Amino acid sequence: MSNFDLSVLFFFQIAFILLVCRLTGLVARRLGQPQVVAEMIAGVLIGPSLLGFLWPSAQMWLFPKQSMAILFSVSQVGLALYMFIIGLEFDIGLIKSRYRSAISVSAAGIIVPFALGCAIGKYLHGSSLYFSEKSTLTEAMLFTGASMSITAFPMLARIIYERGLSGTSLGTLALAAGSSDDAAAWCVLALVLASFGGDPKYALLAIGGGVGYAVFMLTLGRRLLAILGQAVEKEGKLTPPLLAIALTLVMLGAWLTDYIRIYAVFGAFIMGAAMPRGLFQKEVERVIGPFVTTFLLPLFFIYSGLNTSITLVNSPTLWLLTLGVCLFATFGKGVACWAAARLNGESNKESIAIGALMNARGLMELIILNIGLERGVIQPTFFTIMVLMAILTTLAASPVFDYLFPSHRTGSEPPVPEGLL
Repeated sequence: MSNFDLSVLFFFQIAFILLVCRLTGLVARRLGQPQVVAEMIAGVLIGPSLLGFLWPSAQMWLFPKQSMAILFSVSQVGLALYMFIIGLEFDIGLIKSRYRSAISVSAAGIIVPFALGCAIGKYLHGSSLYFSEKSTLTEAMLFTGASMSITAFPMLARIIYERGLSGTSLGTLALAAGSSDDAAAWCVLALVLASFGGDPKYALLAIGGGVGYAVFMLTLGRRLLAILGQAVEKEGKLTPPLLAIALTLVMLGAWLTDYIRIYAVFGAFIMGAAMPRGLFQKEVERVIGPFVTTFLLPLFFIYSGLNTSITLVNSPTLWLLTLGVCLFATFGKGVACWAAARLNGESNKESIAIGALMNARGLMELIILNIGLERGVIQPTFFTIMVLMAILTTLAASPVFDYLFPSHRTGSEPPVPEGLL
């Protein structure tokens, strides 16, 4: 297929992806599920799991292998911009306000699932069905542990916001625990990626460069970037030149962390965390937020779905393994976080809600899994098993929360732009 043919096909791919995501979203909304769940499922539906199984020729025509590189590149731009927005929303003050409970819940949500994940990684390592031959036992254990430990913080934040619980004890604790939980899981993943490849100099560059970049951006970089905030306050809005500067910095941050072999999303997230708050934050979210979440981000979900083939889970043993992973994941996150919240004096109802929210993995899990697949840490079969776990744990969050707090099904605050998680 020529470059011209790929270019023509790409526009049809985008139209098809957006249409399927919207239609799936209509069904998901009627079932009380957020758009992110619809997009996760849409990716599986139009991938080899369903469309490729029922109509393989159509699926191969629509998403030929030659087009995957284009789809991947564009999806990475959307992912970097989305993580930049998440960084803008990261509020360290939440952790400070509920320090003891947040750290306890977060620690339980990291330590228990991480230990269970390491056990799964150790048990499965050595089989080419799950891990690549070049991945060591330590890397397999650490990667699986990090994958089991992640929380869908953006989705958690959306549920809390839409239900009007942002300033409540439950909302503050859930957001604080979720944000610190994800920060720890990403640090573990960074160590895994830095070590993968076996060359100590690359590991040193990745770890040293990543720490150096984060420290610089969150200290001196934050002060320098304050100029952007002052300029926006002066203008009263985010002008095109100021937006261009901000986006340039995001891309440079993403390039730097990708170059030192961590991953682009780290650079984009840290850049967002270092950016000014106030009017600058609101304007960035207003200008690019809806475009990123409704146009670019679905491409990442579809790309993940195209790498997911449920037909790879083709034996009772593999289905039992999938069930076991789901149970371990739910026990490690949901039950552990519930217990930690109860030990810190939270009510049983709020503790269950926190456990359900922390157990959802959503987009963050897919990011980790795609990194592992791209870097050759895991194999497609294990990728598929973990994607199924991510979907199931994410599906369970909203119904449990709505059952416990029916009066908050419709929040008192105005909804965030559709697609923001």
